[in-house]
Amino acid sequence: MSQTQVDHSDSISSQDPQNQEQAKKTKSRRPANTAFRQQRLKAWQPILTPKTVLPLFFIVGIIFAPIGGLLLWASSQVQELSIDYTNCASAPAPEENADGPSRLTKEIDSDRVTSAFKQTMSTKPKWGHTKETYKWPLSGKEQETDVCYLEFTIPNDVAPPILFYYRLTNFYQNHRRYVKSLDTNQLKGNAESASAIRSGDCDPLSTAPDGRPYYPCGLIANSMFNDTFDELNITNAGDTAQPFKMSTSGIAWDSEADLYGKSKYSPKDVVPPPNWANQFEDNGYDDLKELPNIHTWEALQVWMRTAGLPTFSKLAMRNDNETLKQGTYRLRIFDRFPVQEFGGTKSILISTRTVMGGKNPFLGIAYIVVGGLCILLGAVFTATHLIKPRKLGDHTYLSWNNDQPSTATATGRAPRAGDTA
Repeated sequence: MSQTQVDHSDSISSQDPQNQEQAKKTKSRRPANTAFRQQRLKAWQPILTPKTVLPLFFIVGIIFAPIGGLLLWASSQVQELSIDYTNCASAPAPEENADGPSRLTKEIDSDRVTSAFKQTMSTKPKWGHTKETYKWPLSGKEQETDVCYLEFTIPNDVAPPILFYYRLTNFYQNHRRYVKSLDTNQLKGNAESASAIRSGDCDPLSTAPDGRPYYPCGLIANSMFNDTFDELNITNAGDTAQPFKMSTSGIAWDSEADLYGKSKYSPKDVVPPPNWANQFEDNGYDDLKELPNIHTWEALQVWMRTAGLPTFSKLAMRNDNETLKQGTYRLRIFDRFPVQEFGGTKSILISTRTVMGGKNPFLGIAYIVVGGLCILLGAVFTATHLIKPRKLGDHTYLSWNNDQPSTATATGRAPRAGDTA
């Protein structure tokens, strides 16, 4: 027979201070009796009925469709010309002309040219190829370079700003290893040691075979776009060629200059990236008085801002004040960037902009499609509700209880034990 031990309140064990202290330390795991802990907070759950849902369809449609129309109209106001000059090396050399600039004879295929102007272009763009001596601005080194000449017609005056871009395709600047391949401290101007560069993210272009760091190190800087564009020249018949001056200043974001600083390296402490080496005598910085100042080099800053898609355009030049006059223009391009190595293409893009940005009809089309679908669905659901309405809360629509008529109440409350009819 089991015995039950009873502790009396006046027993010696109940008055033991050690037992009382142990009882005080015992904590309950029960949540506090608050509205938040006990899930008694007030809540509101909307009941979706035809009277509340159908107006929302029409409201969204009425708002989205006009916005899409405005975006599409703004995109159509952008005037631009794009010419793919990837295979310009296959074009014939310009023919000599004693009365004016040399004549280009080869028309560019239509699939390489896209244009959007207020007036239609009367003639097809032409191109030509030759070789000329180019003097690198960083070092003064002269080098024979492939040159591509483009000739095209602007059918009407184009108001500023005039923006000049280069466009690349199939170039994946968003690759994870490529995006990481730089050293932020080095770009800010710090003279990082070779060991610090090797232990950073610049691999596989961290240090040269002789142990000196690359400056700037990494894959992004090494692959910088290096085609050079001269200024546009208008070549109307009977007129002297006049340049349309475009500036490389103001092509980067104002905040980007803060990410780059004038380097504290001595030119003999570092070497240029492999793809930069042919710009300098003896393929190095040794003959320079000082290294290139990347704090003011906006073309590099634009390139270092990696693109998220494999097809992208980057701003190269601009003119914010002068109108691009109607006429025939010629552009000289020192053609060096090897897009064939990665199966891509390169193009020039001369464009304007509106308050909504550049030419991009996709956003406007998307708004119109969404607005139209909402109005269409709203109309279909409204007709269905008027022709064949459904009783709200009718449980006979439940799929597992269609064999027998439902006796459930409209509130869905099930009877509990002890309830009486």
